[in-house]
Amino acid sequence: MILTPACHIQFALQLILQRLFFFAAFLPFHLGAAEPTTIIVQTDKPGAHINPAMWGVFFEDINFGADGGLYAELVKNRGFEFPDSLMGWSKLAPGIAKGHLSIHDENPFNSANQHYLQIESESNVPFGVANEGFRGMGIRKGEAYDFSAQIRKVTGSPVLRLELYSAQGALLDSVRLTELPSEWKKVTTILHPNETDSRAKLYVLLEGKGTVDFDMISLFPEHTWKNRPGGLRADMVQMLADLKPGFVRFPGGCIVEGSELDRRYQWKKTIGAVEERALVINRWNYEFLHRPAPDYFQSFGLGFFEFFQMCEDIGAEPLPILNCGMACQFNSGQLCPLDQLDTYIRDALDLIEFANGPALTTWGAKRAAMGHLESFHLKMIGIGNEQWDEQYIERYAKFHKALKAKYPDIQLISSAGPLPDDRRFKFAWPKLRELKADIVDEHCYANPEWFFKNTHRYDDYDSNGPKVFMGEYAAQSDKVVSVKNRNNLECALAEAAYMTGLERNAAVVRMASYAPLFAHVDAWQWTPNLIWTDNLRVFGTPNYYVQQLFSRNRGDVVLPLKCSLDSETDSKLYASAVKDEGKNEVILKLINPTPESHEVAIQLEGAQSVKAAAIAIVLQGKKLIDENSLGGPTNTSPHSISIQINLPNFHWSVPAFAMAVLRVPL
Repeated sequence: MILTPACHIQFALQLILQRLFFFAAFLPFHLGAAEPTTIIVQTDKPGAHINPAMWGVFFEDINFGADGGLYAELVKNRGFEFPDSLMGWSKLAPGIAKGHLSIHDENPFNSANQHYLQIESESNVPFGVANEGFRGMGIRKGEAYDFSAQIRKVTGSPVLRLELYSAQGALLDSVRLTELPSEWKKVTTILHPNETDSRAKLYVLLEGKGTVDFDMISLFPEHTWKNRPGGLRADMVQMLADLKPGFVRFPGGCIVEGSELDRRYQWKKTIGAVEERALVINRWNYEFLHRPAPDYFQSFGLGFFEFFQMCEDIGAEPLPILNCGMACQFNSGQLCPLDQLDTYIRDALDLIEFANGPALTTWGAKRAAMGHLESFHLKMIGIGNEQWDEQYIERYAKFHKALKAKYPDIQLISSAGPLPDDRRFKFAWPKLRELKADIVDEHCYANPEWFFKNTHRYDDYDSNGPKVFMGEYAAQSDKVVSVKNRNNLECALAEAAYMTGLERNAAVVRMASYAPLFAHVDAWQWTPNLIWTDNLRVFGTPNYYVQQLFSRNRGDVVLPLKCSLDSETDSKLYASAVKDEGKNEVILKLINPTPESHEVAIQLEGAQSVKAAAIAIVLQGKKLIDENSLGGPTNTSPHSISIQINLPNFHWSVPAFAMAVLRVPL
């Protein structure tokens, strides 16, 4: 190429401009910008190994998380066992129809569910009942729904008519059954709605004179998780699977304790055939005067076997929590006497056998009979939920002695009470240390400021003592138990900042889980929550995506990190670093909760070179009050971009109001 003098001048100017842009990009402080924050990561000096089950989820049956949520049954009060036996059902007597509805308990089909409905039709006009579902029934056009019921014809020869209606009254499908059994028998058929509706109803009608008994009236989508009949709601389990959680804590916190001991969660009553699982009132039915839920009960269609099975499906460690002989201390605080605690301890021993024992053992045989011959590989159990003071320590000590004697490798989770630094907490830790507890469960619900200020909470914990399970935490945008709490970006970034401290201290903190997990938008008792649903849709909050970014970018070992900012006194930037040894990648997590982008100068010490292409995964919003919703489920969600890095020392700008994950291949 031959350049004219004018071209020479133009070419020289281009070179000068290119160099100016180069220095502007990599040395912004020379051009008047603020000096970048320096982050030094020692890539060749790996620290503590990170527990593969570090980031998990905590399921509790609150906010209609099980019945009306994860458990895909569409019929509420299917067994007529609610104290108000017809709650959820309404009488249908159109026009001149005549008949009677009554509840009976003599000669039931199953003694564990004694009550059943008798429909007596006295005319040829259809007469019967409608079920409203859980704030309606979510049904989809083009999908199939399995109806089943235990039925016994008493008199006459009526036809059974089953119909689905939309909330507006449109008939979506109808099926007629002419041959009804004279003895208790399970009758099944399939309904195919011609429209999608989130608040549909099921009609059960008799056509013609006669009397028929009904029990366990059920309607299930055929499309459940893994298409298991009578299984779990597929989209909700998929949200859990997409998190890639290391563990699932179940069946909850406070419901494990019960407001009184006879209302506690008893795992042995949640296995076997569903008709053998007796109904129990849910404590969240009556816990809050400001959010009553009189129709909230536990059918246990989602029981311990199903929890174990789901954990296996999504690759998560099961973490069952058992009652320790104490009712919830926020309620009655009822105690099982110490000399009568053997029943509770036996439940724990039997659970380990149920989960892990050979099929020839008593409880292993029960697991095998439910279709799972192999072990569930249970490694840990929680003893109590959120108990405190001497009464708990006395009971935990007895569990610890008995369980360690027979199953020394099972890790036991103990409780430090409901708050992270009060009198109860300070009493529990020395006692549990004396008992050589494996893992101590700490809880905290607080405003975002607490989480930002406590990123160094575990820096001074003794790594040789009991490990920590941060078992329940969530930033509260207003205050604890407030109905005004929001799942906004500020809370999510505060939790992310706090999680960098958990990650840096992986030698002490072995597990962590946000709480609660699920909430139905029309039937919640507590907010905030990680995942929100209605009868057809589900969405993750910004908090959900923070959890996902940590879980999917867990790494294997902690890398030492030094930052020129002290996050204890300056809340502009929070950081942690880990290494994915399999992929030979450094993973940096950077949180910027401020309204300005934040320039960082990153030095990967010990790395001789890096590959040119790195990945930045960014969760960012325009305002700290940004939220997701059913209408905008991914308004605030992560996106990935490729960045070019040529040297182990490089500059990058962390966007405003953002969490960023940098994956740098070495």
